[in-house]
Amino acid sequence: MLDFKFLLWYSIIDLMELSTRKIYHIVHISKLPAIVTEGGLLCDALIRQFPCQGQTIGMHKIKDRRLSTRLKSHPELFVGDCVPFYFCPRSIMLYMLYRANHEDIEYRGGQEPIVHLVADLQKTIEWATQNTVKWAVSTSNASSSFFEDYADVFDIDKIDWTAVNSLQWSDPNIKEKKQAEFLLERKFPLELVEEIGVYSLAQAEQLEQECSFCQVLPPINVRREWYY
Repeated sequence: MLDFKFLLWYSIIDLMELSTRKIYHIVHISKLPAIVTEGGLLCDALIRQFPCQGQTIGMHKIKDRRLSTRLKSHPELFVGDCVPFYFCPRSIMLYMLYRANHEDIEYRGGQEPIVHLVADLQKTIEWATQNTVKWAVSTSNASSSFFEDYADVFDIDKIDWTAVNSLQWSDPNIKEKKQAEFLLERKFPLELVEEIGVYSLAQAEQLEQECSFCQVLPPINVRREWYY
């Protein structure tokens, strides 16, 4: 039988690690005015109903698949009913946008116009709990044919953090696990976004100009290290 003090200590360590985690969503800079006006990021299911202005950067085939793929942790929800975040910047998706040669991606504008919206994982889960909004994590790409998903903070340690933080992902297993996701039901409020990371000062100035109507805009920082 496990010692209660051991379980308590394990829980404390687990929650301390949770408090240091950030989540990242990439989007084309032209989408930011609409996101600000809407007050947050909408899931793909809502975007299909209420299209917003700006350049789409995702793969249409994958977006379609996510709209028909259910979460095991919330069987009433499809993946496409949730706003997705990665657990790291400099994602594999960003690399594909940088290379601009994937046959399933229509966008060919490179990585410079792509911005990172950053939020705190623990604060996001606390907000979701307080507002009765469903959330989940996947241990790999939630667009794949097989993935595991969970909706308990003590299951977050099932994510392979070594793979998530890896800068070398030629190994297919590492590549898949690096694409672990955080999913929030329907809409991710702008108030939870702590930072907007951009490629260069040019993008920072563009954002400040185009979103000048927003009274409270998250800090915009040049994060060249988040790019290829």
